Amino acid sequence: MTKPSKEVSHSADSSDGGALFPRSDQTRRHLLRSGLALAAGGALGLAAPAWAADFVAKPRRVTLSEEGGRGPASAPRSVKAAYLSYYGVADRTIRGRVLELLERTELNAVVIDVKGDRGFIPYETQIPLAREAGAMGPVRIRDFDDILAHLKARAIYTVARIVVFKDDVLARHRPTWAITDTRTGSLWLDAEHLAWLDPFEEQAWAYSIAVAGEAALKGFDEIQFDYLRFPTDGKLSAARYSRPNTQETRLHSIIEFLKRARTALAPTGTSLAIDLFGYTAFNLDDTGVGQRIEELAPLVDIICPMAYPSAYHLGIPNYRNPVAHPYEVVFETVRRVRERSGHARAQVRPWIQDFRDYAFDRRPFGVSEVRAELKAALDAGATGWMLWNPQNHYTVEALAPALTPPSR
Repeated sequence: MTKPSKEVSHSADSSDGGALFPRSDQTRRHLLRSGLALAAGGALGLAAPAWAADFVAKPRRVTLSEEGGRGPASAPRSVKAAYLSYYGVADRTIRGRVLELLERTELNAVVIDVKGDRGFIPYETQIPLAREAGAMGPVRIRDFDDILAHLKARAIYTVARIVVFKDDVLARHRPTWAITDTRTGSLWLDAEHLAWLDPFEEQAWAYSIAVAGEAALKGFDEIQFDYLRFPTDGKLSAARYSRPNTQETRLHSIIEFLKRARTALAPTGTSLAIDLFGYTAFNLDDTGVGQRIEELAPLVDIICPMAYPSAYHLGIPNYRNPVAHPYEVVFETVRRVRERSGHARAQVRPWIQDFRDYAFDRRPFGVSEVRAELKAALDAGATGWMLWNPQNHYTVEALAPALTPPSR
């Protein structure tokens, strides 16, 4: 996630508690593989049964309330999460520290990197292309399923963060799917010297959707797409795409990705979220990255604006120095996202800054700042919040104690 995103009522007339599809593991896997195969166009080694093609390719029009997300029946009324990075979830000390906070504070959810900022996956993926590309990188958690089962047993809400187009691993493995540099003809690199997949390349869409599907089948409650956008740093004028790069084409690309992901993931009952730049709450255009709330809100269950005061480098209306006004910045971001979502049923759950300022005066964000942000999110009508700290070190004193005694 650039320094510096659910709860809907899901119901349908069916015999297994309101789900659009039957929920036996065998059926869920079969239907998901059908959807993923169609999304992949055969590129990922997934084969769909013949009978499923028309049904999945041309689904009946459904509302978000029918589309298979778990909704309030299994999600906490207010999701309060901490983030575990690709390296953090693999480190027993870091992981243990964060999970201990879930025992003794108000935290009730965790966001885990399933495909991190470089494209690495922390567990033994069964996706052929991921294995060929080397996506199982320096971290390989052999007991990942046991960790996830432990969280589920404790009723911890689990979110799989999947970085979509910022994927150095796959871009280098499949350079024809990547953004290229007009100056050199080779891979275009961002300010971190990382390669990106071309957001117009539909085979690249299929890959991230397949990763999401595998995570859903592992039991994650929510799939959260990050970097589902065009790049914002590096030599942008030298970036060459496979199609003209205009606001219209950018928006179309992101919208179509989400439509395809919804179709493929619907049988799993997993909720769908998207991380957005905080400035999308204020900008009427697509912020140059293919993100505009009015178009995206109807396609997801949760909108997750990155409401970090430090990320508003130009300030916001009435607040030129946003780090001095954490409450106002978060409140106004959430309020505007909710307002612009219109009649869409998507919930708003912001990312909260729990790290030192990097853009203004380098001030630490401590107890008072974090508490102000948390309060602002809920005051503005958010259905929870998520703490972001890249080192997974959180301001414990800003959190309320757990309402129930720790389980043992």
